[in-house]
Amino acid sequence: MASQEIEALSAALARLPGLGPRSARRAVLWLIKRRETALPALLDALERVRDGLVECQTCGNVDTTNPCGVCTDPRRDARALCVVEEVADLWALDRAKLFTGRYHVLGGRLSALDGVRPEDLTIGPLIARVTAGGIDEVVLAMNATLEGQTTAHYIAERLEALPVRITQLAHGLPVGGELDYLDEGTLAQALRARRPV
Repeated sequence: MASQEIEALSAALARLPGLGPRSARRAVLWLIKRRETALPALLDALERVRDGLVECQTCGNVDTTNPCGVCTDPRRDARALCVVEEVADLWALDRAKLFTGRYHVLGGRLSALDGVRPEDLTIGPLIARVTAGGIDEVVLAMNATLEGQTTAHYIAERLEALPVRITQLAHGLPVGGELDYLDEGTLAQALRARRPV
């Protein structure tokens, strides 16, 4: 049996997404074995994040500066705005380096079951950003769930009177996907979005 402190560390790590109790114990054992080198670096990184993290008032990204590095990067196309549900979605899209515009994080998605209304998200600030001008295209990058598509539809309706092009990410077959492993919803979307060859 490990001490209470080690068990507490394992329990704290087990609460992280993607780590269960066994993975957390392995991570703790790894840290214990490398406590002279790995532990100080991890503690220092955690303290710097805790002390310096802020939410960007422009887009909702999490960074150590406000406005964030994405919003202040002069190489980004200020005329293109990609709307995402969460910061993790922004990071995933930005890691791919395929979108060179700016972002707007909603902070969730509309959900009647969970009681999430438009006022609970940053839809008002999004409309204000687009209304202020200088944006030619709004890319709705919502997840391909019922709530995500409901959110995208609601935002598109709110933006349709503004002089801006509204686009949405394509949905359907994943690259490398095999048809017999896909659900009916994905197949249906792929068939509806088919294009000429």
